[in-house]
Amino acid sequence: MSETDDPGRTKRLVKTSRHLSLVLRHNPGSIGVTLDPAGWVDVSVLLAALAAHGRRLSRAELDEVVAENDKQRFAFDDSGTRIRASQGHSVDVDLGYTDSEPPARLFHGTHPGALDQIRREGLRPMNRHEVHLSPDPETATRVGARRGRPVVLTVDAARMAADGHRFRVSANGVWLTDAVPPEYLSH
Repeated sequence: MSETDDPGRTKRLVKTSRHLSLVLRHNPGSIGVTLDPAGWVDVSVLLAALAAHGRRLSRAELDEVVAENDKQRFAFDDSGTRIRASQGHSVDVDLGYTDSEPPARLFHGTHPGALDQIRREGLRPMNRHEVHLSPDPETATRVGARRGRPVVLTVDAARMAADGHRFRVSANGVWLTDAVPPEYLSH
């Protein structure tokens, strides 16, 4: 969503994206839908459920939200008839991502208030299934800035992989791992 967009349109897209994140990542039951084991829901079912809960959204608007989301949080299946969140679920789904060899370094954006706990415990998934890592410091900076002044941590992903830690990469380029112990982190 670029800065040249109409502010009302941008605000609507962001609000809709946030609501879709809630539904498709954390609480599909809030609108009465059920995700399949891989996190998919039929677009027609999603749109009908949103409308029934006061959030009318056309297919064209849904397409726009998916296409314009700066983090590419959502994906349609090959047929375009089903949608899911690309990662970040707190509900039980198997996205089917296979193990991948990570780049030597990955990055994690956070806020200063989390640093002491991260230094003690490393990165944990918290209320999600996996820890999310960025492929570059710029992306991690944007992620960390959601809660104020960002702090970017560097993850020694090559050493983690050599030590047997598994990595997967989501459809939108976010790297996923079960946890990052503190010895693999630097600031």
